[in-house]
Amino acid sequence: MPTSPSRAVLITGCSSGIGYHAAHFLQRAGFQVIASARRPEDVARLQAQGLTALCLDLADDASIHAAVDATLTLTGGRLYGLFNNGAYGQPGALEDLPTEALRAQFESNFFGWHTLTRRVLPVMLAANEGRIIQNSSVLGLVAMQFRGAYNASKFAIEGYTDTLRLELRGTGVQVALLEPGPIESRFRANALAALQQIDLTGSRHRDLYHQTLTRLGSERSNNRFTLTPEACMPPLLHALTAPRARTRYPVTTPSKWLYHLRGWVPTRWLDALVAGST
Repeated sequence: MPTSPSRAVLITGCSSGIGYHAAHFLQRAGFQVIASARRPEDVARLQAQGLTALCLDLADDASIHAAVDATLTLTGGRLYGLFNNGAYGQPGALEDLPTEALRAQFESNFFGWHTLTRRVLPVMLAANEGRIIQNSSVLGLVAMQFRGAYNASKFAIEGYTDTLRLELRGTGVQVALLEPGPIESRFRANALAALQQIDLTGSRHRDLYHQTLTRLGSERSNNRFTLTPEACMPPLLHALTAPRARTRYPVTTPSKWLYHLRGWVPTRWLDALVAGST
């Protein structure tokens, strides 16, 4: 657990879901939490709930730099932890996605994380300590059809994080991956909005898209393995406080199964296993 003075942690994507719960959870655990969100109205809501919060848009480099400057002002120039969490999922068959949709997915889910990580790393390296926690996904372990843009961004984060961990050996800065499966959040609602921005006219997958729109429009997931965001809190705390953080923390049954199966089961078998998911 953090000692006095409180160790500062910057969290992205705190408007809902895992990021929202992480901000409140870590503040209760004694950390100095700097919560961030893209929209000013979400920042105001977080502040009204007693959190220190600021605007940070991962698709906007100027916003990232301004948020880091503000964070370091609040923390006296120190930062112990970064929880890269903010992201969204762009549904759609790859053949139907314009390149701009893929660029937008990577701006928020990958390039923004890189820009933010590079900004805070010098602070951690100067202190000879720090933790960078990357919120990946079960879809960073295995691919699933009609989630190609999100799959690609999370596979990229997995490789990026493994490389970063190697490059930071011996520095006192530890890097870990959180790998949730289905978690209750606004992720499906945001994915619905992203899908509706794509021109699906004439797609050979139009019947499936109709099913997807219906599924994403429901308030609750029909996945029986879905857990609440609280399931991610114990591994997150361990990654921040353990003398030696684990490299990966699979969360939910699908993540734990697939984490082990991908190294033992032939790819064609995995394809058949996940082919029924949409």
